[in-house]
Amino acid sequence: MAGYRKLGRTSSQRKALLRNQVTHLIYHGKIKTTVSKAKEVRKLTEKLIALAVKERDNYTELTVSQKVPKKTADGKRVKEVVNGKKETTYETIEKKIKKDSPTRLHARRQMLRVLYPIKEVPANNAGKKANTKKVDLVDKLFTEIGPKYADRNGGYTRIIKIGPRKGDAAEEVIIELV
Repeated sequence: MAGYRKLGRTSSQRKALLRNQVTHLIYHGKIKTTVSKAKEVRKLTEKLIALAVKERDNYTELTVSQKVPKKTADGKRVKEVVNGKKETTYETIEKKIKKDSPTRLHARRQMLRVLYPIKEVPANNAGKKANTKKVDLVDKLFTEIGPKYADRNGGYTRIIKIGPRKGDAAEEVIIELV
């Protein structure tokens, strides 16, 4: 007996399908699928959320100073004449960054093995590459989902049956984050 459902697909197709569904479940909060797919998606999602809960506070904050060129209102660099040459003027900015501990970094890489990268496209630029933003799902897991489920011991997802599908009468469900 296998430890997973084969879903009538080759291993590469099955892994791609499950990765896609897990990614969209974490991004949207709920998805509609069949029972057997939902049970496999649940396994992967629960593991990712458990990692996020375990490593959510495992980092240190550092203050870093950085030299950044001064810019005008229209975005051009400010230049001053020094010894007959035009040179860009710089200002120092203090930034706070999060430095992951080794275990949190490992957890982040484990999550990236499963999650696909997502790009958000604004509604007014549909079909264009301009103004697209990369969504950091791993950061969402650590900052939003991890603290939300900090006091729960598992059971982060819920499967709700909604009845048979019209075309092939496969039992459909909605899987959502609790």
